[in-house]
This record gives sequence, structure tokens and C-alpha cells, in this order.
Amino acid sequence: MIKVENLSKNFGAVNAVDDISFDVAEGEKLILLGTSGCGKTTTLKMINRLIEPTAGKIKVNGESIDQQSPEQLRRGIGYVLQNTGLFPHYTVAENIAVVAQLLRWDKKRIADRIHELMQKLHLPAGYLDVYPNQLSGGQQQRVGLARALMADPPVLLMDEPFGALDPVTRFKIRKEFKDLDELKRKTIVMVTHDVQEAFDLADRICLMDKGRIVQNGTPAELLFKPADDFVIEFLKEQRLQLEFKAVCVSDLWEMLPSISLKEQTANISSHITVWEALEILTAQHKKALSVIRPENKEIKTITFDQLMHTFYQYQNNKTV
Repeated sequence: MIKVENLSKNFGAVNAVDDISFDVAEGEKLILLGTSGCGKTTTLKMINRLIEPTAGKIKVNGESIDQQSPEQLRRGIGYVLQNTGLFPHYTVAENIAVVAQLLRWDKKRIADRIHELMQKLHLPAGYLDVYPNQLSGGQQQRVGLARALMADPPVLLMDEPFGALDPVTRFKIRKEFKDLDELKRKTIVMVTHDVQEAFDLADRICLMDKGRIVQNGTPAELLFKPADDFVIEFLKEQRLQLEFKAVCVSDLWEMLPSISLKEQTANISSHITVWEALEILTAQHKKALSVIRPENKEIKTITFDQLMHTFYQYQNNKTV
């Protein structure tokens, strides 16, 4: 869906982005991760031509972005900002409807789509006529996401979308984002400096430093097959928790014991992460989980202790 080839951006003598290339498959969530000043936001803004590149090519859905006007390009790409970018003098309904009005949708279609998004994003219908400054930060961020999704674009760009929120609200909205059906079929490129956020949400991570891509891979590849010492050092402080989030129960499948317990619960998919399985076991006070492998319908029953033991066994094998 997105192809970036030898992309560079210079601001005077500064190489903000230095000859980077990557692809984003249709429906994939790619996260540009790195410290401030590494070039990730500049890269994101070049995809929808908010910044023009110094060199290189970008294609969206097979078409070079410089073959269409910036306005036309942006109408087919949703864009979510850290500070929401909402118009303060527009109501919630007017903010959400901006792109649809530019596309000349009729009033009923606009109203129906707004109602649908308000429900999906857990925004009460009574908020339609209020203004952004009357909303909490989390509610403003939901409105910003609704506006980006209004025209159902295939591509969504997100620049530190949860960065301005307090930790509790940030965690809650991040979980909603991950579970939202509306986003599961989108191709998403997102910028963050939050390592936990990247590992929670990404199918693949581009770790950047000084304008270049240090490593492009799955969360597990960054942890267990780091490209160099920079990657190791960048992830070191949070490594254990990140491994819980990067490893799926399916990765442990052959090592898990085949047992059956009376305390088993409803089936869950083996494609969930070890972290998610542990959350279910602890938060719901379950003694065991029945896990089904979708590929062959095989079922195994696991306890907290068994899962932890198998995970550490897997971890040791990876680091040997």
C-alpha cells in the first residue's frame, strides 16, 4: 500500500531524513519509533506531502504521490495529530464532517457516518453540538480520530496520537484503538517515541536514529535478532515486559504441555500475546485458560505457572 524509496529530507546542512526505504503492506500497522529529532515525524509528513522530500520516491497504492495534488492526496489519507488539530470554533459534529463536506457528501450520509463513528469511539451523541474546549483530552483525541476516519480512507497516518494524554487515559484509548474494528482493515503508519506503545500496536517497527533506519522488523525480531548495539541499548530498560508483548502463545505452542483441567475457561486464540494471556489469567482470576490454535483447531489448557515456565524456557532458547 505504501512504498518509500531512497527518501531524504535536508533542512540546510541538516539531514533530517537520510536515504531511507521501507514498504507497508495493505492492512499493516507500521510504527516509526525513535527519540526526538530522529526524523520519524518528517518521514510521516512527507507521505501526505505536508513536507516535500529533497530526494526519493513515495507511492501510495501503486501511484506516485507527486502525480496528484496535495489536496487530492490528503483526502484519501486520514491524519491524526498529537494535539488533535481540532478547529476550536467548530462543534464536534462540524469538526468530524470537514472531509466529507469537501467531498460533497449529502447531509444524510454525513449524519449517518458521524453517528456510526460516535458509537464506535464511545462518544455520547449529546456531544455533537459542543466545542472542543468543553471536552477532556481523551474525548478530543477520539473526535480527532473520528474526523480522520470519516471518509473511510484506506491509509491512516498518526503522529504521536496519544502523546498529550495522561498515562491512565493514554492506556485506555490505546486499548480501544487496538480493538477497534474500523482500524483493523486500515494501513497505518504511526509515529511514537514510546517503546511500550510501539510494541503494543505494531505489526512491524522501523527504529530510527539520526535520520536513518537502524532496524526494520517485527517486535520479536528487534528483541531477539537486534541489528546492532543501538537496538539492544534502546530496548534494554524495558526488555522483559516487551518480550511478554512480542511473543505470542502460538510461539510457545510446541513447548506447552498437553493437559486438560476442569478449571478451563472459554477458548481464546493462540495468536494473543503472552502478556494478554497473563492479563486474562490475573485480571479475571482464572485458574487456567483453554487456548485454541486456529490453524488445526488443537486445544491446550494452560495455567499461569505453566505459561510463565514455558515463556522463560523459550526466552532462554532465544538468547543461547
